[in-house]
Amino acid sequence: MDYLIPANTKKGQLILGVFRPFDLILFGTGIFLTLLFLLIVPLESTLVTVLVLTPALLTGFLVLPIPNYHNMLTIIVETWEFFTNRQKYIWKGWCVKDVKEIQK
Repeated sequence: MDYLIPANTKKGQLILGVFRPFDLILFGTGIFLTLLFLLIVPLESTLVTVLVLTPALLTGFLVLPIPNYHNMLTIIVETWEFFTNRQKYIWKGWCVKDVKEIQK
């Protein structure tokens, strides 16, 4: 009675095996804003065109799938949490009484 669990069981919980609902909402918002700006803003120069396309390009970059992570947004959030949270961890495990002095 051996059971084989596939390694990609998390992908079954994602939309199209890649996106979370938040990712699609974020990307959809960027596309909507870009389409709205394309209708409102006259495209007279290259700079204006790039600025109008920025929401779609930025949100597309954030939901870009990355190996070993979910997407770029996940990498940015984890990096931010790593650098803004406490960096020094005090050991308080089961053998804390064996340590004479906890260095600060």
